Amino acid sequence: MPAQSVHYGQPDPTEPVVHELPPIRYEGDEVPVRLAVRRENDGSWRGRLIFGAADAEQTPATAEILFGDSETDLWQSVRDLREHHLRDLYRSLSE
Repeated sequence: MPAQSVHYGQPDPTEPVVHELPPIRYEGDEVPVRLAVRRENDGSWRGRLIFGAADAEQTPATAEILFGDSETDLWQSVRDLREHHLRDLYRSLSE
């Protein structure tokens, strides 16, 4: 009977992992941007953008609007976003 490998301390791949992105400028202020990424059971990847400091009481966030068949595809969709897209998303969430 083959033994199953056990990995201790490895994160659950379906739990989101948060990555820091470069901040955006909005109305003269720098707004921190983070990306919460998680893997679906089918192997696809989903992500949502979180705006504002991690320790803030309320942080505007998108739904899981970013998608990729692989992690590489998801990150490509993030790289394709320009700062004006991020500013528009932030403005729509914060006003």
